[in-house]
Amino acid sequence: MTFHMHISRGLLNRPLFSRFYSKSVDYSHAVIGGGVVGLAIANELTKVEGNKVLVVEKNIAVGMETSSRNSEVIHAGLYYPVDSLKTKFCIEGNHIIYNELNPRKTGVDWSKCGKWVVAQTDYDDAYVERMFLKAKYELGLPVSIIPNHQTKWYEPAVQVERSALVSPTTGIIDSHSLMDYLSTMIEEQGGEIAIGTQVVDIQYLGDKYAILCRETVNDANEEVEIQVENVVNAAGLHADKVANMILPKERHVKQYYAKGNYYTLKTPTPAVRRLIYPVPPRNNKSLGTHLTIDLNNQIRFGPDLEYVDSVDDLSPNNKNIDEAAKAILRYFPHIQPQDLEASYAGIRPKLAAPGDKEFKDFYIKEEEGFPGFVNLLGIESPGLTSAIPIGRYVKDMYHA
Repeated sequence: MTFHMHISRGLLNRPLFSRFYSKSVDYSHAVIGGGVVGLAIANELTKVEGNKVLVVEKNIAVGMETSSRNSEVIHAGLYYPVDSLKTKFCIEGNHIIYNELNPRKTGVDWSKCGKWVVAQTDYDDAYVERMFLKAKYELGLPVSIIPNHQTKWYEPAVQVERSALVSPTTGIIDSHSLMDYLSTMIEEQGGEIAIGTQVVDIQYLGDKYAILCRETVNDANEEVEIQVENVVNAAGLHADKVANMILPKERHVKQYYAKGNYYTLKTPTPAVRRLIYPVPPRNNKSLGTHLTIDLNNQIRFGPDLEYVDSVDDLSPNNKNIDEAAKAILRYFPHIQPQDLEASYAGIRPKLAAPGDKEFKDFYIKEEEGFPGFVNLLGIESPGLTSAIPIGRYVKDMYHA
């Protein structure tokens, strides 16, 4: 079967709603947000007999924000607390991708290329050893550590002063092919995707929800109201704004915007066959500026991290190139700052404010006092790897 991205005409271009689910509502579930997580949730919900599911996406195509502006890494689950949702869903998602998403059958392109976390100092060495012990003995992951003299056998271009943690189940995935697959499955299972349709208000009516939508294309500025039994807020960067449409003021939530620039090389360099990560910075804000490869084995670096005030601040910039090059040169001494250029940027929704070093897990819960309203906040890395398990988790909240 060949899968193609679904581009619907948009909910507001349809002349009438067909109120086929029941006499009182248009749909059983509305999923707000057509990123990879929203699509994964809708895919699971449409598998349940009797559900009628609508995905509402404000952009002109699905997955145009965080889902398509990231490293496209299939994470193994190394970094987060053992009992966190991030660890649970990351490990489950890693297994699902490799065991359920056969590229020939689904069209989802991925490669289990593996990854190193490289240690250059005593501090790094201790970090890598702690990571190894947790991954192997608490999480059961197939990790190992190799000393620096052996790393040259496998990756002669990579500089390793002490050791490298080897994660063979880390990989890369074409996020667009995954979203193509999920979109097609939603349609085949009877769901609908309304693109170019923005949620501008939500009201709880006691036994259902009224969602006011506005068309965002062609300057039509038309509005329409739909009524649904359940709402899933998977709006990514905009999830706090959607949540605050319905939550009382004293329960309002806030996300922060973390921008990351990605860099490509202007000059040829030695080949690398796996992902290379440094030990994360001590500020715990990110995993560090790492080396990834795409499915064509092209090298890219990133992301760096800076908090910004707008989700529209997506222009890549070169102001951090010197700092990025300094970090990269520690493990890949084949570049000069002038060899790098900022090629694209992405923004992650974070629950941690600037300067907040406390771990923030995924926020996925049915809001008290609003039955059937499930909120998802702070869905950043490893959100791409975790998307399908998150979808199954949300489905089980409705159909336990």
